Amino acid sequence: MNILLFVAGLTALVVGADLLVRGASKLALSFGISPLVVGLTIVAFGTSAPEMAVSVGAVLEGKTDIAIGNVVGSNIFNVLFILGISALIVPLVVNIQLIRQEVPILIGASLLLLVLGMDGKVSVPEGALLFGLLLAYTVFLVVQSRKETQAAQDEFAEEVKPAQAGAWDSKLPVQLLLIAAGLVALVFGSQWLVTASVAFAKAMGVSDLVIGLTIVSAGTSMPEVAASIAAAIKGERDIAVGNVVGSSTFNILGCVGLASMAAGDTGLLMSAAVLNFDIWVMLAVTLACLPVFMTGREIARWEGAVFLFHYVAYVAYLILASQQHALLGTFSVAMMSFVVPLTVITLVVALLRKH
Repeated sequence: MNILLFVAGLTALVVGADLLVRGASKLALSFGISPLVVGLTIVAFGTSAPEMAVSVGAVLEGKTDIAIGNVVGSNIFNVLFILGISALIVPLVVNIQLIRQEVPILIGASLLLLVLGMDGKVSVPEGALLFGLLLAYTVFLVVQSRKETQAAQDEFAEEVKPAQAGAWDSKLPVQLLLIAAGLVALVFGSQWLVTASVAFAKAMGVSDLVIGLTIVSAGTSMPEVAASIAAAIKGERDIAVGNVVGSSTFNILGCVGLASMAAGDTGLLMSAAVLNFDIWVMLAVTLACLPVFMTGREIARWEGAVFLFHYVAYVAYLILASQQHALLGTFSVAMMSFVVPLTVITLVVALLRKH
């Protein structure tokens, strides 16, 4: 029953996000907003709508570990799994703007979350600050997009097509209905997914946090998986990378911000496990983007394979730690003594060779 509830919740989230993006993007384009702006805002935010719905839903049900685990886990999943799998399909081109602007903004947002959470919670005013920064970032992107080259405009115009005259989704009532249906599906989907996830955690003997960091975060990231892989296959390789970076920034500023405000007086509580380990992994993964992106301004297949390997290792560590498995000590020593240093050395050598 819980498996069916989980699948139904996940399906509702993916379908809801798609309906919301379709309705909102067609509506925006009908009002004359450029495809580039729609791509940078509505489409990017829409793919993160499941994370937001689940995080806010979890807070309202008193499951703050799932809320924060979902955001931190999604960002780790976005970089290591989605970029890893996309780069294995085809080496990904990295736009210079991502290196100079978007990745540093994501690193800044990650550091800010770490600082705000040091006291064990993100309070309502701090959540409002995060959400305010998201709004400012969105306005900044819209203003900046007006200076974009025609090539960038054309690429997003191909990705975000306006409704054709006479098409079923060209009428205002239909677009509003799509938005409403998408929001309803997101609300119900998030409730079902959280309920099933809590049941899984109890049945498997692991914490809500581990379920949030793994199953829930991977599930709510499915729209990003679909969007990035589709973009990579179609050759829109910078959109594949931009989608992941933009979504990760939105997760921190939007999802944590809104969830913290929804939590009320207590704020969004952050467990010691998150503060001592998982949030540092998220920060390290985000920082790793810069040297990887700068090696020839592309993510090569071997770098994609390294990303995927580290995601598998991270999930394996979480499972072993939650079960207090006898292999945990050996696994940790192997990762810290050999795998991590070897990866760092490889990236540094690759970076030096390119320069």
